[in-house]
Amino acid sequence: MFERFTKDARAVVTGAVEHCERAGGERVDEAHLLLALLDREGSRAAFALASLGLTERRDAVERDLAEARRRGGLSRADADALAGLGIDLTEIVFRVEKTHGEGALAPGRKGGVRRSGRRPFSRGAKDLLTQSLRTAVAHGDRHIGDEHMLLALTARPGVPAEVLADHGVTHAAVERLLWGGGEAKAG
Repeated sequence: MFERFTKDARAVVTGAVEHCERAGGERVDEAHLLLALLDREGSRAAFALASLGLTERRDAVERDLAEARRRGGLSRADADALAGLGIDLTEIVFRVEKTHGEGALAPGRKGGVRRSGRRPFSRGAKDLLTQSLRTAVAHGDRHIGDEHMLLALTARPGVPAEVLADHGVTHAAVERLLWGGGEAKAG
């Protein structure tokens, strides 16, 4: 499938691996792909993110992703569901971090030295790339661009989509901006 990726989409995948390595993660996940999308300039996804004001709020996005990672990768919807069962996720995080240190619940961190130089992709990241292909095909495109990755990311449940939506980047907004709705199309 990687041969169907545009230069910009390949740069996002490579950037996601770099974000994972810098964070000491074991697996590349959807949050790493989001951060790599935010790194892009001059691409269709970069146009959409800038037009929707997200590039100006990158620090807030990174803080929101880091906070979710501290919660073990659980979204606010997950935390609300647990609260409905009488489970206070904030209290659990506090107690675990008090005993094991800050970030102890962060997914994908083993703390050891990797023997292989390659970082595998999480199931969610693989599914996102597959959804990017479906999105490209649905728009009549033969190649997967970073705009298809962004659109797929906004359509998937989970922390990255929740963070994007909190900052005004929704599936509908990206779709309208890039493919119609009477607004200028990105070129």
